Amino acid sequence: MKSYLKLLQARVKLLLREPLTLFFTIAFPSLLLLLMGSVFGGIGEAMGATNEGFSGAADAADIASQFTYGVDRFVPALMGLLLGTLAVNTIPVSTATNREQGILRRFKATPMPAWRWIAAEISAYFAIGLLSAGVLIAVGAFAFDVKFTGDWSQVCAGFTLSALSFMAFGYLVASLAPTARAAIVAGQLLYMPMIFVSGATMPLSIMPDGLQAVSQWLPMTHIVILMHDVWFGRGLPVLSVWVLVGILVVGGALSARLFRWE
Repeated sequence: MKSYLKLLQARVKLLLREPLTLFFTIAFPSLLLLLMGSVFGGIGEAMGATNEGFSGAADAADIASQFTYGVDRFVPALMGLLLGTLAVNTIPVSTATNREQGILRRFKATPMPAWRWIAAEISAYFAIGLLSAGVLIAVGAFAFDVKFTGDWSQVCAGFTLSALSFMAFGYLVASLAPTARAAIVAGQLLYMPMIFVSGATMPLSIMPDGLQAVSQWLPMTHIVILMHDVWFGRGLPVLSVWVLVGILVVGGALSARLFRWE
């Protein structure tokens, strides 16, 4: 246990010393919330104040309510984005880099069990994810007074399942990527479509039917759905929960089978 805690402490310190990790994992989701909340919140208020340009007051009220609702939905939705940053950008690149530099081989050669190193890695990434989520919630609460009507225990359970399943997916990418450069390319190819098609930045309801169908095959979509439902007290979405459990089990099993230490 002592070696695990020391390894965890060292890994967290290393992550916090990486400027890109700090920015894109902790700062970027909150900055995006400030930007999108300011833009859409202002539009919502303007549309609520006047119906000019619309066929009737009902149309203006409907559109205004959508934009106002959008500000509230950004906090749980952006949790999917921050977890995606960790899973498909940070984990594959960091793991592939450690493999290329021989760090993983040296860990494997020590008397310490391999599972302890993996547990410390996962715990460190989870801690960074929690820190980022906390900053995001604080910014949303103080800047926009976002609504929360759910249960914090369900939010914590949903976030934990989402983080573990997405990290299993990230380690699968890390296991398949032969080099750090390949991990960067693979991460971006997976991450960029999910930002725009998963509902993390734009609601799924405004997307064409074809894109909505495609989004159901993306892990981030089900994280956004899960976090959105538990945030607003709608309970656990059964389909998304089972999809994430499946990703966790299958991704974890394949990662353990395919993971290379050198």
